[in-house]
Amino acid sequence: QNDNCSSTAGAGRQFQNWKMKAEQAKKVEFIRTAEKLKTQLANAEKDKSGHLYNRKSDFRVEHSLLQELEHSMTVSRKTEKAKILQQLSKIQNNVKRLQQQLKDVKPTPEFVDKLKEMMEEVENAINAFKEEQRQIYEQLLKEEKTAINELSIFERKVELWALGSSTTEKVSKLPSARVSVGKTLENNLPEEVVEFERFLQRTGGRQGGWDDYDHQNFLKVWTKHKGRLSYVDEALEYLCGRTKEDIEEHDKWYQEFLILHERKKE
Repeated sequence: QNDNCSSTAGAGRQFQNWKMKAEQAKKVEFIRTAEKLKTQLANAEKDKSGHLYNRKSDFRVEHSLLQELEHSMTVSRKTEKAKILQQLSKIQNNVKRLQQQLKDVKPTPEFVDKLKEMMEEVENAINAFKEEQRQIYEQLLKEEKTAINELSIFERKVELWALGSSTTEKVSKLPSARVSVGKTLENNLPEEVVEFERFLQRTGGRQGGWDDYDHQNFLKVWTKHKGRLSYVDEALEYLCGRTKEDIEEHDKWYQEFLILHERKKE
């Protein structure tokens, strides 16, 4: 029986040693990864600063805005770091208090209740910290997704602008085929047609002055919501660079466009 006890105790010690080594290895790997990311961040900051400094004279306003944004984000990161360290320090102190109590165990109901209370306090603090970090992480993922979508939209718009510039250049070399309102009047066209043509010339054509990409996205969301104002929030996700006021203004234009277009058909 003594041999069995010794064997069990030995196995227990081996397991504890293995567990400690595994935890230590995780800590080392975490620190190594953190240092690597820190180095990458420093290099990225260096490259960014060098690039911006070289182009500072070309983009003075933009450079100033970027500096303000960078300062704001730096302050935010430092504040968040201090908050996390404070939370971790509090959890660590609670764990140390609990460990200290476990060194002098007293088999009394009061002592057991006290231990239970301390354990619950530590557990609640850890769970609250994990939940807060999870929410922050999810928010960062959403912001990352939004940023990726915005970049994709900008890339698409740049491609369309490039194509548009090329097409405009070709069209400008051709004889103009537009019919002016003056000629329309001369041809005695219906008043509704004249009004519609004047409206288009005054407001930037059949897309209300917007480029094709933005206008088509506007129409897609507007049609989906059947023109109800609930579409505005979703439209903002597709219309990078457009504000809520821009969309509402374009909505007014489109409403008038539909009315005049309907009159023209009649």
